[in-house]
Amino acid sequence: MLILDYRDARPIYGQIKDSLRRLIVAGALSPDEKLPSIRALAMDLSINPNTIRRAYTELEQEGFIYSVPGKGSFAAVMGGGDPKRRAELMEKLREIIAELRYLNVSDQEILALMQEGGTQ
Repeated sequence: MLILDYRDARPIYGQIKDSLRRLIVAGALSPDEKLPSIRALAMDLSINPNTIRRAYTELEQEGFIYSVPGKGSFAAVMGGGDPKRRAELMEKLREIIAELRYLNVSDQEILALMQEGGTQ
């Protein structure tokens, strides 16, 4: 499910968080699907459980997962994300669109890509 790259400049918890976020956004983890427990994932990846806990905590703060005491963590229903994260992504998108326009990518090409949902 998750593969860590120890040569990656990002911290391990960040790699875990990004990987889980991608799985949720791509639909590989369905809404309300249970995530591996912190302990189980830490054992699978041979890392400290606090590293997993940090990734899960940040994903929960961003609205990608939710926790149920005594039950575990679950993928959140689409659309429940953090407004701050949404604003950050919107700003990144504006920057990317500006760069694409600078590279003479037409608005029609940009819109076509957006309608594909970023999938290829």
